[in-house]
Amino acid sequence: MTKRAVVLFNLGGPDEPESVKPFLFNLFYDPAIISLPNPLRYLLARLISSRREKEASEIYRELGGGSPLLKNTKDQAKALKELLPSEDRVFIAMRYWAPRAAETVRAVQEFDPDEVVLLPLYPQLSGTTTGSSYNEWQREASRLKLEKPTRFICCYPAHEGVTKGYASLIKPFITKRKSRAFRLLFSAHGLPESKVRSGDPYPRQIRETVDGILSYLPKNIDSVVCYQSRVGPVKWIGPETEAEIEKAAKEGVGVVLIPVAFVSEHSETLVELDVEYKEIADRLGVPFYDRVPALGIQPDFIRALSNLVTKPRPCYQCEEGCVWRDL
Repeated sequence: MTKRAVVLFNLGGPDEPESVKPFLFNLFYDPAIISLPNPLRYLLARLISSRREKEASEIYRELGGGSPLLKNTKDQAKALKELLPSEDRVFIAMRYWAPRAAETVRAVQEFDPDEVVLLPLYPQLSGTTTGSSYNEWQREASRLKLEKPTRFICCYPAHEGVTKGYASLIKPFITKRKSRAFRLLFSAHGLPESKVRSGDPYPRQIRETVDGILSYLPKNIDSVVCYQSRVGPVKWIGPETEAEIEKAAKEGVGVVLIPVAFVSEHSETLVELDVEYKEIADRLGVPFYDRVPALGIQPDFIRALSNLVTKPRPCYQCEEGCVWRDL
């Protein structure tokens, strides 16, 4: 049997207050996030991380001083391992904080697998997330001479386990609010319009995920795809989640919000959605504001990850060649 090392890609987050500023620097120094040449990118990353440190520290203080993302990713890794053959092992590589790709590459080398499977915990492909993680992995694997056959799972936005998993989490909220008018807000992390114009497939794949979810829900249910977490002066894709909450308030309908691009709870769900957007909804008089949890270790989702590892299949977007290679 093939001995596999499965590497879960995720964003990462600061594990203590002192980690906030260097985490932010790592994020904004990434050329996939700020596409300026050095030394401009380095100087801008230092400036932004300094300016955003206080605000970000307050956010992580609400979460106990650090991000829960690593713990939640470890829980997903453990759940996935239980569905894989006993000889396989699951590793984690975070993009902007520990464990970074270099550390994980060394751990994989020590494990000495027959095959490496790179599995992003981003169902929808974007050069700013999956592409960035893959590029860092390739750089470190080359530098450290990890010479093992490697399979990259670039995206799985319409996988049945993903869409069915989300639908299973949404249905109790529909039942709870079935006697009142409400709107499903499928909220995804935003992206600058310039990235989409350059070919990033992210918003198209978000739509594919949402369409798949809706296929399991009552017909003609009121729903909107929207985007959160916009930063900086450039134009981002929309509509914005906050604007959709305002619209729901004006129309007198409740909100059931789904973090459709986040499979793990972290600052952008636990603070931005649960605290900041809820305060906006309450202030504007939205009849009710419910937030559906992230997929986490939802069984359909974990089975989907296992299926992606053990049953290789063509990329879901490969009708004309896999788009990730162009990002």
